[in-house]
Amino acid sequence: MDNDFEIFLTVAPGLEQALAEEARTLGFADPVVVPGGVTVRGGWPEVWRANIGLRGASRVLARVGSFRVMHLAQLDKRSRRFDWSAVLRKDVPVKVEATCRKSRIYHAGAAVQRIETALRETHGITLADDAPIRLMARIEDDLCTFSLDTSGESLHKRGHKQAVGKAPMRETLAALFLRQCGFDGTEPVVDPMCGSGTFVIEAAEIARGLMPGRDRDFAFERLAGYDEAAVAALKLATPRDVPVRFYGYDRDTGAIRMATANADRAGVGDLTTFAAQPISDLVPPEGPPGLVMINPPYGARIGERKLLFGLYATLGKVLSQFHGWRVGIVTSDAGLAKATGLPFLPPGPPVAHGGLKVHLFRTNPLR
Repeated sequence: MDNDFEIFLTVAPGLEQALAEEARTLGFADPVVVPGGVTVRGGWPEVWRANIGLRGASRVLARVGSFRVMHLAQLDKRSRRFDWSAVLRKDVPVKVEATCRKSRIYHAGAAVQRIETALRETHGITLADDAPIRLMARIEDDLCTFSLDTSGESLHKRGHKQAVGKAPMRETLAALFLRQCGFDGTEPVVDPMCGSGTFVIEAAEIARGLMPGRDRDFAFERLAGYDEAAVAALKLATPRDVPVRFYGYDRDTGAIRMATANADRAGVGDLTTFAAQPISDLVPPEGPPGLVMINPPYGARIGERKLLFGLYATLGKVLSQFHGWRVGIVTSDAGLAKATGLPFLPPGPPVAHGGLKVHLFRTNPLR
């Protein structure tokens, strides 16, 4: 199998730079920021490592080949010649998708039919709409590029979070927002509106050095050349000793039960403390200062905006007691963020989240 091709790491628009920084930290060479993601180069071991080890990527696409095509007959011929046996297995069904842009081949449905016929007739591949392997053909400027979705389910599904509350923060977004706030696993994190515990659990996993993909399966496990032993080794990590704790609070006792169970399944229950309490009761925990990370209601989906100004004002008043702590708040409403009265730095770019555009509002250590 080719061990040098382009690998595309998808991410929520607005977080491309943060993902590139994470990829660089994990040793991926020369990550390049592009709209909607980051490209790196490598082979199948890098594909496996990206799926298992990157916390911010939503999917990992392996761009396994490309060629020029001017018409459908040429697409048919070159699809038949392509070395599918190097990447696909005859016993695993495939779903083919295509997009066409600025090309002589402009009918995506016709392109799909030609590629499917080539797979079926020349290589004996089974096609199915519910196939575990997704092959994507992008025909742009008369260049056809074949990509395989090597992740399967979105990578925010870590495999241990069975319970979620209202408007949950995806783990991939939470990890990158933590990174943008400067969190590196060496300081405590407090989330006073923790819901199902995403920020707290993600922070504890980072601190312990656990692989985000350790508890789940991936589409690449059904591709040719899959090395079960090598992948199992990538999922293992020696847990680090963690001298700090991670705290989650919520006024909803049901959310606290969910968060506690999720933390236990993730293997970080011993590092986390969850309790039911209102924001007004929040005080800094004993020990060194760290990061307060919050995904409060925005008013666009949960609650009315007018009613939230009081909540944000209370939040700001309580957090003003957290001397030496940094604060990160994710919200779609700059007016609500301003209502906290906290000294926010200029917000980052808008990030797509649950049909909304949210911003991360960050502070330096509070005085």
